[in-house]
Order: sequence, then structure tokens, then C-alpha cells
Amino acid sequence: MTVDNFLDIYPFSLNKKGEELCGDKVKFLKTDKAATIVLSDGLGSGVKANILATLTTEILLTMLTAEVPLEEVLKTIIATLPICQVRNIAYSTFTIIQVNCETNSFTVINFDNPAVIYIRNGRRMELKTHMEEILGRKISLSEGTLERGDFLGAISDGVLYAGMGVALNFGWGWDNITTHIEQVLDQKPRTARTIVHDVIEKTYSLYQGEIGDDASFVGIYVRRRNPLMIFTGPPLDEERDEDYVNRLLSFEGRKVICGGTTGNIVATYLGETIDMDLSTIRKELPPIGLLSCIDLVTEGILTLSKATEYIKACHCDITRLKFDNNGAYLLAREILQADSILFLVGQQINEFYQNPLLPKNISIRRSLIEDLVQFLRQHQKEVSIDYC
Repeated sequence: MTVDNFLDIYPFSLNKKGEELCGDKVKFLKTDKAATIVLSDGLGSGVKANILATLTTEILLTMLTAEVPLEEVLKTIIATLPICQVRNIAYSTFTIIQVNCETNSFTVINFDNPAVIYIRNGRRMELKTHMEEILGRKISLSEGTLERGDFLGAISDGVLYAGMGVALNFGWGWDNITTHIEQVLDQKPRTARTIVHDVIEKTYSLYQGEIGDDASFVGIYVRRRNPLMIFTGPPLDEERDEDYVNRLLSFEGRKVICGGTTGNIVATYLGETIDMDLSTIRKELPPIGLLSCIDLVTEGILTLSKATEYIKACHCDITRLKFDNNGAYLLAREILQADSILFLVGQQINEFYQNPLLPKNISIRRSLIEDLVQFLRQHQKEVSIDYC
């Protein structure tokens, strides 16, 4: 994927009525080189279907990310999946989408799931598809190249047949689903989350709240990347302060400063003083500051700590972030809105915040940031740290 493009991936599932576990499983993994998305649909519903779908997804994702040849991956999973003797179908079906982030090319591998949905310039596109037979099972393969504004989505049967025998005789249907997505792209903000949520809401509506089958949808939307740099803590070598300030100011994306000393370093370079927004002060949090060229200026350790609490509490889902116009909320929002985040971390120790139980070369700031970064990466955020 080109540097300024971002693969926006979002999955969502509805459980069949009365089931605590979903019989579908969606999982994805992104690296610098590739993104791999797997949607598996276990036969039936409930615990058994969930186990089968989870097993299928984990095997596929593990082998594909280990760069095992595709044919070997498919042979392994097909040999592993049992066949229902009554209905003569696999106990778990799957769709795999792999995107090469260096060439933008993608491959879709489909085993008995509904066809993927591919939309370019707001309108559906037909994918060239060919069939292969592996261990007696037919596999559908499609290829293409993604461009900015493209959408690629995989659905389970529960979406395809939504409303069958309730609101519609034969269910929603692939053509109607793609038409609906075209309308969403015409009328609403273009993000994977918006598209997926809208389709799932329509699915729920067609079932009239009585979900007849596990329904899952995972979408990929290619859009402009939203990068963020967070400069926090004064650099070890004061003589290089100007270099790091220049790096921050020349960054193409949102710019945040966390820390009073760090803020003063940038303010001095700009020939400004930091004005305080006293409306953002809280009992446990200092107010934010205002500087030209910088999108957000906050205090350091306390604000980073509270922002991390907020991010963990909402499970990295910005729609669940509880509003409060304070520095920690604003910092958490910046982080959750960003696609790629670069932490520029100064290693000069602030004795006021230093834990006496920690070695001198390990600061509270560094520990906080490494904890936050680990959590963000677990939730598929692209994060890097540069120490200075």
C-alpha cells in the first residue's frame, strides 16, 4: 500500500438468536508487507460452530502469515475440516482476502462462502474468478489491484439470506446487498466501519431483531492515511532539541506534544509562549496548552496515564470513548482517530516523576508509552517509537 494510503479494515458479527457465541469467526492481521483477513462460517450455530470457525480461522491465519505456500495451506485446512455425512458439506466454510501492501494486489480465496463484494468508484465491479479443485473440494480464486476509494467485503450466509421467510421470500440477496453498499458510499462518510455497520444494521432490521443465522461482514476500504506524531519528553542531548522540533513541525499529519518541558522546547523554537485553556482543567489533570502549528499540547505523565485508561476502557473503539473535554480525552481521541502513530520519546529523566524502585535508565514515561503501544498494536494500530 502506498505510504499515504491506508487499509481500513472493520469486522462485525450478529449472533443467532438465543446463542451466546457466534458461529462465524472473523480475524485479520496487518504487517508492513501484507494484510490477511479470514472469515469462517461454522456449520450450524452455537458452541460447536464457534469452535469449528475459530479453529479454521486460526489455522489459516497462522499458516498464511508464516508464508506457507497457498496450496499447502488449503490442503491442510481441507484435510482438517470434517465433512457432514448427512448434508455432504464441510463443517466450516471460509473466505480469505490477502492484500500485498507493496504492490496493492489482492487475492481472494473462497470455499463455499458467498462471493466477495468489490466496489470501485462507488459501483460494483466483477472480479475475474477461476475454480481449482483441492482434495476433491472446489475452491474459488479471484485477483485484482486495489486503488484509493475501493471497497472489498466478505459476508457469511447470515447476511446473504437475511429476512428470508420474514421480510423477504428469498432473503436479502447479493445484488441487493451490493446496491445497498453503493448507496451508503454515495450518502455517508466513506470508512469501513460506516459501511459494515450500515449493512449489519440493515441485516438486523430484515430479521426484525430475530436473527435466524449468525451474520458476519468484514470490509476493507482504501482511504487516505491519518498519521499522528506524539512528541513527549525532552531529548537526552539538549543540543539536538532543534532537530527534533524540526522533525515534529515537518511531519505530514497531526502533531501532539505531551509534557510541559517538551512544550516549552517547541514554544521557544517558535518564539511563542504556551497559552492555557482553563476550561479543560480537571481535579486530576492540568489544562491543555495552545501553540501554533501544533494540534494538541498536554501535560505529560498524568495525561498519558489517564489517556491510556480511557483507551483501554473503550477497547480502542472511538465510538465508546466517553466524552469529557480534558487533555486525556483529547489525547485519547487523537490516538484513536489516527491510523499510524509515531511516538518521539525524549529520554531525559524528570526526577519528579521517577520511580525510585526503577533503574535510572527506565523512566515512568517510557514504561507508560511502551504499555500503551503494546495495547494499540494488539488492536491492529500501526505504531512505532523513536527514542531521542
